[in-house]
Formats: sequence, C-alpha cells, structure tokens
Amino acid sequence: MAVPPAWKNNLADLLTRFREIIGDQYVCVDEENLDKYAHDETENLHFLPDIVLKPRTTGEISAIMRICNQEKIPVTPRGAGTGLSGGALPNLGGVLISTGRLNSILDIDERNLQVTTEPGVITEELQNAVKEKGLFYPPDPSSRGSCFIGGNIAENSGGPKAVKYGVVKDYVLNLEMVLPTGDIIWTGANVLKNSTGYNLTQLVVGSEGTLGIVTKIVLKLLPFPKYDLLMLVPFRSLEKAGEAVSAIFRAGFTPSALELVEIDALKIVSSFVDSSAVPVTDDTAAHLIIETDGNHLETLMTEMEAIAALLTEFDCGEIFFADDEQQKAALWKLRRRVAEAVKLDGYTIEEDTVVPRAELPALIRGVKELGRQNNFHAVCYGHAGDGNLHIRIKKEGSRYSLNNPDIVPSLKALFTLVKSLGGTISGEHGVGLVQKEYMDVVFDPANLSLMRSIKKVFDPNNILNRGKIFDL
Repeated sequence: MAVPPAWKNNLADLLTRFREIIGDQYVCVDEENLDKYAHDETENLHFLPDIVLKPRTTGEISAIMRICNQEKIPVTPRGAGTGLSGGALPNLGGVLISTGRLNSILDIDERNLQVTTEPGVITEELQNAVKEKGLFYPPDPSSRGSCFIGGNIAENSGGPKAVKYGVVKDYVLNLEMVLPTGDIIWTGANVLKNSTGYNLTQLVVGSEGTLGIVTKIVLKLLPFPKYDLLMLVPFRSLEKAGEAVSAIFRAGFTPSALELVEIDALKIVSSFVDSSAVPVTDDTAAHLIIETDGNHLETLMTEMEAIAALLTEFDCGEIFFADDEQQKAALWKLRRRVAEAVKLDGYTIEEDTVVPRAELPALIRGVKELGRQNNFHAVCYGHAGDGNLHIRIKKEGSRYSLNNPDIVPSLKALFTLVKSLGGTISGEHGVGLVQKEYMDVVFDPANLSLMRSIKKVFDPNNILNRGKIFDL
C-alpha cells in the first residue's frame, strides 16, 4: 500500500491556513466542487483534487504557493476548464487553484493600443470590451465564449484569425506571475521592442502552467477592421481542398481566416445545431470557409473574386458568398461548434497536428490511410490556412487515448507522419497529459533535457502542474 504524502497528515492545519488567506467560502473540499474541477474537455479523463482554492489577488496566490512549496503539495492552476490536452487536470490530487475570481479588465490604454487584464476574463468579453473602443484583439479560439484569457496564455491559443494575425504569443507584451516559490515577478515590459535579457514573457506563453501562475496580462491591440467578407467553397475531394489552401497563399492572398471542415464533421454539426446554412450534396467531400477583412470594401471584393476564380482550378462546387451578418454568423456557428458536436457523436480522441500548409494533402491522405490500417474513423477540420488540422478519432471500445494500448500505436504512427512532413504534435491545444509520451517523436534527448532543466530552475520542488508536458 502506498504511503500518503506527509502533507495529507496535516490537512486540517493546511485548510485553516488557506482559510486565513482567502476566506472560508473560497476553500472547497466538498464533493460537488472537487468533482467540478476533476475534468475538463479532454477525452473522458477524471482526477479529483484534494482541495480547491479560489483566490482573488496576486498576493493571495503568492501566500498559497509559499505554503504549497514548503509542504511540497502538488498544485494545478485552472482557468475555465475548456482545455483539450489535460493541462488543467489535477492528476496528482493536491491543491487546485482556480483563477475564476481574477476576472477584471484593469485598463484599456487607447493611446498605446494596449489592454491590461486579469487571467479569469473570458476571451470574448475582452474582445467585446476593446471593440467598443474601436480596438481589436485577434486571437479567437472556438471556445472564446467560455475560455479564459489566462488559459489562452498557457496554451498559446490561436483560432481562425491566426492565419493573418498570429497567435496569442504575438500579442503578449508583459506578464505578472507568481512563481512556484511564491515570489512575484513581471516577465518583461509594456513595450513593443525589448532586447533586455532573456525573453521570459515568450517562455511563459505556452508553458501550460508549469512555470508559474499568471495573474496580470498586458496585451497589444490593433485598430478594428471596418469590413469583412466571407465565402463558403465546397470541394469534391478532401485533398483538392488541401491543395487549394496552399495555392491561395502562393497567389499572394492572405485571408483573415481559412478554415476546413470535411463533410462527415459538417453533417454531424449541422444536425447538432439544427442548421441548414451549408448545403450538403452527395459529391461534396469538404468545405473551405474563407474570410478577408480590412478597411477598403472594394479592395476586399476584388480579392475575394480573384480567390474564387483561382479555386475553380481545384474541382470546387458552387461558391456561396455570405450576404449579411446573419449568414456570416450562421457559418461561423457551425465551425465553432464542430468540436463539441463530433465529441458527442463518439469522436472523443482529438489530436491537434500542424504541418507546413503545403503538406496538408499528404497529412489528410495519411490520416485516412492510418484509419483504414488501424480500424478507426477520423474526421478532419481546423485552421487549414496555417496548416493546423484537428483530427477527431472514433474507435469502437476506446473513448480515451491516455495509456490506452489500443490507441497509442496509432497515435505514434500519426505523429511520426506529422514529423516526417515537417510538422509537430500540437499547434494550439498543448501537450498536457495526453501528448507527453509522444514528445520524443518530435524532440531529441538534448531538447527534452534542456526543457526539464528550465522547469527545475522555476520549480525546484516540482510542485506546479507536475507531470504535464513531460516527467522529471
């Protein structure tokens, strides 16, 4: 029988100390709260924390971390729980720190095009707040209506706009962060250029909560574009759709979004949201959703017409132009609800592969062949414009991938294919728990050793999100 860690013998004393820091109502050990934070959107994984803490300030998080570091208690930082790699799951029990009460937008600096926010602000609410002032925060993951900006920082999220505007890392200027030791630092400065020492800001972005807990975020903003146009293009071949993506960029166009949804996924999500916004015919294999935006409507219309003419070379069907905001919203609703719909339909295993965009046809062809070889069905959708393809897998008797011998060989083969195409195993969802055993597919031992060394410098007692990305 395993011996419980020493801190569990002092649980009553620890609870008293935590209550003194944040108040009794924000220290949770009841079954309902523990179960709420035991899962996220990753497969069907479930890990109960021992304690859930809901602090309100940086100082409170610092005090909590000093106790946990001293007592060597595992700590899991948690945002909205929309993650898809298990990065916010308390796989070792211990303390889970929710950032949900750090939910204020602190300052919108219109002169410098910046916003300072706490991590518990919902991404779409931040976007709407700056839009009211004519400003634009482009990163927009599909879960933007529920995910927290802090979680986006942890995963370096992207979304459809990334093809033109970049991902979260391209907008983060500075971060306030509580280290595992309880120390509080700012990682950089609120400036557009910074060549002063190591770039800790960019190191923290995408580190999945393993190096510290972010408590304040300074983001760069842009002026909001005045116009956007949207079209839907059906293709008779999934590979032809992939070929068309690369051709658009080679012709000199940069859409603000370029999304791919294959027909099986589209049928599932259309039924799920009871929508007929996208026509489905027997000879359709996939659709591309293409958006352009900018400040000159005539220029955008000319560009869309040229893209449409180009796509006729790739065996596409009748092109549909969204005439108004309602039609645009209907198309985007379908795209944003795909992941939820296909998961409920049994496609519970999601991979987040990314390859150079010209290699998309080879990736799609390889995925389908692996499915035939390994007796699973896969649907593909995602951010085709930047080569980021989400692959949802359904296999009879296998609803999860973590340590599953029926799935691991297939995923190893998939990631080996991705590596051979010049890609990597995650574009925006992170490594977390479910991808960490495949890190050696894309990194050699020297890379992994260096990453582990960085983790040890930040977290010498290995308490913060331990077991995520890799094991020490």
